[in-house]
Amino acid sequence: MPLFPGHRPRILACALLLFMVAPATAQPLAPAPEAATGKVAKATATAQRFMVAAANPLAAAAGREILRDGGSAVDAAIAVQLVLNLVEPQSSGLGGGAFLLHWDEAQKRLVTLDGRETAPAAAKPDRFIGPDGKPLRFVEAVVGGRSVGVPGTLKLLEEAHRRWGKLPWAQVLAPAIKLAEDGFAISPRLNGLLSGEKNLAKDARAAAYFYDADGQAKAIGTTLRNPAFAATLRALAARGAVAFYEGEIARDIVATVTGHATNPGDMTAADLAAYRVEEREPVCGAYRIWRLCGMGPPSSGAVAIQQMLGMLETRDLARMGPGAETAHWFSEAGRLAFADRNLYLADPAFVGVPTAGLIDRDYIRARASLISPERSMGRAKAGEPPNKRAQLLAPSEGIENGTSHISVVDAQGNAVSMTTTIEDSFGARLMTAGGFLLNNELTDFSFVAEEDGKPVANRVEPGKRPRSSMAPTLVFDAFGRLYAVVGSPGGSQIIGYVARTLVALLDWKMDPQAAVDLGNFGSRNGPTELEKGTEAEAWKAALEAKGHEVRLLEMTSGIQAIVKMPEGFVGGADGRREGVAIGD
Repeated sequence: MPLFPGHRPRILACALLLFMVAPATAQPLAPAPEAATGKVAKATATAQRFMVAAANPLAAAAGREILRDGGSAVDAAIAVQLVLNLVEPQSSGLGGGAFLLHWDEAQKRLVTLDGRETAPAAAKPDRFIGPDGKPLRFVEAVVGGRSVGVPGTLKLLEEAHRRWGKLPWAQVLAPAIKLAEDGFAISPRLNGLLSGEKNLAKDARAAAYFYDADGQAKAIGTTLRNPAFAATLRALAARGAVAFYEGEIARDIVATVTGHATNPGDMTAADLAAYRVEEREPVCGAYRIWRLCGMGPPSSGAVAIQQMLGMLETRDLARMGPGAETAHWFSEAGRLAFADRNLYLADPAFVGVPTAGLIDRDYIRARASLISPERSMGRAKAGEPPNKRAQLLAPSEGIENGTSHISVVDAQGNAVSMTTTIEDSFGARLMTAGGFLLNNELTDFSFVAEEDGKPVANRVEPGKRPRSSMAPTLVFDAFGRLYAVVGSPGGSQIIGYVARTLVALLDWKMDPQAAVDLGNFGSRNGPTELEKGTEAEAWKAALEAKGHEVRLLEMTSGIQAIVKMPEGFVGGADGRREGVAIGD
């Protein structure tokens, strides 16, 4: 019996992807997050015991293997992440950071862990100001050691395994070790992104690994082996995270960061040794009969999504369905949420973030009253949430880019929603001797430290974690039972991607695959953005009639969604990337 009566699974389309390579704020805008490489139609996935959804079939298969061996959701997520380091190196890996939500089914307890990168102790607020006193161009800031933050992903994985792992640490690393040694075929998406990349081949190690002698990206289907990464993982299997944050691997990371010929960084061995994972209070709020939970600051994702959905709760979205009317309300809610995000959200160790006030239901309803059903507001101003500290701050839009998302539910009902990143596509374009790329996460900070004499909350400071839009999300029903595990890559567009997926699941009762494949739309307090080549493109004229400035864009989400039903699990993996949802 189908889990969604009346649903017809879409037929899996062609195996090859088509390639389309993509480039009055206080800092330069980044290119779009990872370029589009076409879309593949995917069938809705079903399973009875457990499920994993990830951005690459080999990564998802590694997670399923671990679950079949009796591993926990965390064990599977670790295996997935380490394989993604190989097969989707442009998005995440040991050289980056992540946010993880864990649901313990037996204890009915949600814990959120912050493995976000940190700025080195030597970092100063003018880090991304050029000799002319102006902010650097994005690519000038990114490529090289200056943009690299202290990686947090491995410490996060080790901490999660210590708390919730069932299988031995070495066993969950084994699938990635085997794949690194045996090799894997270069996928169409990886080849497409390598072909469009201009700076990665300037790094000698990366050039030797990803490109042929003539400078062309290695062809689709070429077997790629990474013995250096296998050696790194073997060291980690034997000694744990200490082998990464101290000793030979740490020394190589520091040398790679500080040794860049034109744009060196200032990370030290002490910065790596000092890194700590932070447990954060989950940010939870109601949406109709549901309870949504996500990651708190320094992520802005959960706060902004709950603001948006709180405003949209005043509308009958089920009646509206997908269309220009919904896109109008959704975009206006996005403008208001991003106005607050840009002013208030940053690392809570450095700034008093009024999180409770920003998601206060009365405050959100007051913000919703600013939305006109007939006319776009154009650009929203930040509000005055309750419990706001008396602090003079200036807004900053900031820059965010690529990422990956992993959703897992194990046979005991435990769940992981983890969003993980090295920031821009291929990060800082620096490959270590250990076989992994380093992040450019520090460009998620504001490039300027103050505006009109007011400090920017998300300015660069030593030891600080840059603001993020990553939004790993868990949804619970009215009885407190886990219902959905959702998340997406996409830089600051993550907020809109996840919010509209939740609307599709909860209001429009779409199955997960239909929900993730729906055309993207929204606003980040600038133009209203509609995804090219989707149903959203047809809403342009109606939105313009309401005063929206509309831009048609490639919007390369990578949403992974799992919904828990009485009969089992239903999953969807975004057709814009190579992912799958699989289980038993």
